[in-house]
Amino acid sequence: MKKFKLGLIVNPVAGLGGSVALKGSDNMSQQAFKLGAVAKSNMRTRAALDVLMPYQSQIEIYTVTGLMGEQVAKDLGFDTHVVYESQLESTAQDTEEAVQSLKYIGVDLILFAGGDGTARNICHAVEDSCVVLGIPAGCKIHSGVYAITPKAAGRVVELLVTGELVTIQNADVMDIDEVAFRQGRVKARRYGEMQVPSELRYIQSVKSGGKETDELVLDDIAAYIASEMENDEKYIIGSGSTVAAVMAEIGLENTLLGVDVIEDHELVASDVTADQLVNIIKEQISQGLKAKLVITLIGGQGHIFGRGNQQLSPEVIKLVGRDNIILIATKTKLQALNNRPLICDTGDSELDDELSGYIKVITGYDDHVMYAVGI
Repeated sequence: MKKFKLGLIVNPVAGLGGSVALKGSDNMSQQAFKLGAVAKSNMRTRAALDVLMPYQSQIEIYTVTGLMGEQVAKDLGFDTHVVYESQLESTAQDTEEAVQSLKYIGVDLILFAGGDGTARNICHAVEDSCVVLGIPAGCKIHSGVYAITPKAAGRVVELLVTGELVTIQNADVMDIDEVAFRQGRVKARRYGEMQVPSELRYIQSVKSGGKETDELVLDDIAAYIASEMENDEKYIIGSGSTVAAVMAEIGLENTLLGVDVIEDHELVASDVTADQLVNIIKEQISQGLKAKLVITLIGGQGHIFGRGNQQLSPEVIKLVGRDNIILIATKTKLQALNNRPLICDTGDSELDDELSGYIKVITGYDDHVMYAVGI
């Protein structure tokens, strides 16, 4: 039987800047490493390929040397062929030239791990001649060419390998200006489109942009959260304009696209990294006190962890505990999900499972709904 030809490209530095509060990885990898960042894109690729282990005899993987795909594919025992040799420190040019090699081979699908910058590189080189699918591994995922989680990417490939009927459609490639992003401004633009398998259970939507229009509801939510804050407890304030309303209500300066910490309605740390958060929470716990986490969901996609808030690492979330997560959103934002569940993509599958179920979402002043997470 003819084997499925799977092209694989991994951006080994994708997502590096997230946990150390750099809000991106474009041209920032060395700085991220100096700050203690750990590369996770190969780990996320492994999670996708793990789903395909029962089909190893039906798949050939065509890929790039070393950390750009060869290593993870061989480690898992797949029939692996190197079609392009990357530089010691991989570049965008390596990604684009690898795409050209995979096109020449005639792969059935190009599976790639990265963020919006990687998607742009793939889009520039692929020219509508191949079907592609992204494994989300970057700090920012605005594009519609990615699966909702690494495992979901594996499920889509599984459908293709087993001969299921999967519709192919065009999806937008989006990216933002990282310099503006680090200054708290989101400037997104469309860079093109690529063909992706349109399996709606597993493929994410393009991120919704813009501010909440229901400002009165946001004010109510913010006022309620502020009134419920207890003395001596630390509150970790996540990113996004919905959560920013809480900081505005209290009268504190907010890092719109970062993570801040407040106590007794005062700012105690701003734009913190994952390691800084771990230390803050551990100190709080050692005093017999709690740390609580205030977050929202990404509009149009439904992610509550793993998109734009990698500072909230698995260790941070475990230390806080599920019962101390305060999730806020307007009902309009929830309704826009069309009953799709909220998504946790922390990089720790056991933690994602622990977070699944139903969670309380604060939707107004002393008003909440119960909403499904990952089920």
